[in-house]
Amino acid sequence: MSGTLYVVATPIGNLDDLTPRARQTLASVSLIAAEDTRHTGRLLMHIACKTRLMTLHDHNEEKVVGDLIAMLKDGDSIALVSDAGTPLISDPGFRLVREAHRNNIPVSPIVGASAGIAALSSSGIATDRFCFEGFLPSKETARRDALGKLVNETRTLVFYESVHRIADCLADMVAVFGADRQAFIGRELTKMHEQCVQETLATIKQQIDAGTIVSKGEFVVIVSGNDAIPDSDIDNDQLLLELAAYLPAKDVAKVAARILGKKKNALYERLLQLKAANT
Repeated sequence: MSGTLYVVATPIGNLDDLTPRARQTLASVSLIAAEDTRHTGRLLMHIACKTRLMTLHDHNEEKVVGDLIAMLKDGDSIALVSDAGTPLISDPGFRLVREAHRNNIPVSPIVGASAGIAALSSSGIATDRFCFEGFLPSKETARRDALGKLVNETRTLVFYESVHRIADCLADMVAVFGADRQAFIGRELTKMHEQCVQETLATIKQQIDAGTIVSKGEFVVIVSGNDAIPDSDIDNDQLLLELAAYLPAKDVAKVAARILGKKKNALYERLLQLKAANT
């Protein structure tokens, strides 16, 4: 029988947030595949765990996945961890988990901390519908383009950002989403100097600039969805057909996506269905 690949959530700051089940799993597996063995090594020292560590990150994952799958097939269980929080949420590990499933190897989540969910739960912004966007592009032009595609998104938006880009990121959000869009910023969540602030985007940007929100650590930014255009105000199919009278199908999908705040590919497929039904 093959071993099991455990996807283990680790603390995002406070080491006491490691669950008893995660602690037991880390101690019982044959190997821990870690994003940074030095970082995870400190956690293992804290819990007196001596399990062998191996590095798995974005630059070597493709190379080492074959060896890890072979271990699992031989009956060894492996724990996958990232530097903090739940693996694969803006962290490496996707190739390993995918290959485990392709090889019929059991994959078991060991649940725990996630910075995005922690921020959402304390944001005071709607949590019934949200989308996780992770880290935005580092360059201003690409970042503003990415934000522009989300300007009509009605779901709550969740972003991660580093200390080096937080001020520029917020400036772009103000420019694209508008100064009055409601937002929340969580800094150093679960750590000693944790800050949680809900304000407009403009006010949060001002507090970053003034140092009221300190530019240190890691950030989660929550932005409320755009509720200016309710879905019920526009007949999506009618809009697609009206535009199709004047534009090629790909351009119709692009324009409609901007208006409706929906996925371009989905609108393109819907337009093809409508055309087929009318022929």
